[in-house]
Amino acid sequence: MKVVDEHVEVTDEEATSAVKGHNVRYVLAISLAAVIVVLSAIWIVPALLQP
Repeated sequence: MKVVDEHVEVTDEEATSAVKGHNVRYVLAISLAAVIVVLSAIWIVPALLQP
């Protein structure tokens, strides 16, 4: 934290009191892939089972 003129400037880490994790991108990617597979299965399986 540093004082510039009459206001205080803080970094992102100081403002959030935490370090941002990099695992979020993996969770989002895996979730997106899982949703695509599940929704595709819901659409394709009934289409294949129709006479």
